[in-house]
Amino acid sequence: QVQLVESGGGLVQAGGSLRLSCVASERTFTNYGMGWFRQAPGKEREFVAAIRWIEGTTYYADSVKGRLTISSDNAKNTLYLQMNSLKPEDTAVYYCAALRNYYSDSYYYTRDVSYHYWGQGTQVTVSS
Repeated sequence: QVQLVESGGGLVQAGGSLRLSCVASERTFTNYGMGWFRQAPGKEREFVAAIRWIEGTTYYADSVKGRLTISSDNAKNTLYLQMNSLKPEDTAVYYCAALRNYYSDSYYYTRDVSYHYWGQGTQVTVSS
């Protein structure tokens, strides 16, 4: 069982930056994928970004392309989300998630139901 712990959330003004981190409790495997999802009050949980662990291939929601960047440090079992040019609509609880299995189709990496492990979430609030 993998435990994930997010950090780095907080309150920022529109246009500001944050970097979220997610640390896994144990060594990740080469076929793992990891991703970020977010959920705002009254909204469905939404895909933000994902990365194939070993290949480094990344996927982004259209709403965050060019502003948010996902990356990983495999040796540290750590996932990052660099958030720039933040907007009020980015306000949400951000969750880190991990895939236990390998999928060849990118579709699986963008769906929350594909992920096996979830962190507690970290609040990001962007003021206008």
